[in-house]
Amino acid sequence: MSAPSTPNGGGTTTLVVRVENKAGVLARVAGLFARRGFNIESLAVAPTEDERFSRLTIVVGVDAAPMEQVVKQLDKLVNVVEIRELNPAASVERELMMVTVQADPPIRGQILDLVRIFQATVLNVGYDEIMVSLTGSPSRVDDFEDLLRPYGIVDVQRTGKVALSKLAKTAPDPLAP
Repeated sequence: MSAPSTPNGGGTTTLVVRVENKAGVLARVAGLFARRGFNIESLAVAPTEDERFSRLTIVVGVDAAPMEQVVKQLDKLVNVVEIRELNPAASVERELMMVTVQADPPIRGQILDLVRIFQATVLNVGYDEIMVSLTGSPSRVDDFEDLLRPYGIVDVQRTGKVALSKLAKTAPDPLAP
């Protein structure tokens, strides 16, 4: 287990948990958070490059001290292989949103302008609705959703945050031990 890199002191914490790809593991992990009274704000689950494991990206609203306790409890779960806390400044975060918006023909151009500005993608067009998708940082997705809201959001689905640690910018010192 890797200990959390830095305490956040409140707000949200993003944990990346590598688990064995077995039935019931997700329920046990989610149950641990529920028992501790923490609300999972976002949860993304996907296979890894090794089919024996899955990767959970969990965003939780917590204070630093209780999070350390949750990490210790997570580490005790049999199927948990590794736990890392991602530092937002040292990671790249993305989220996908698909949204259907009221788009009567007279105002459709305004919505398409927002789609162009945000480099979103039109997925489907109906007579008085339009479906678009956007992938970006969670704050960018929030901004796009906020700007679409006055037009009338009919349906929205967001994946939740996924994240990876940033890559090193310098080569390792070949003389270092």
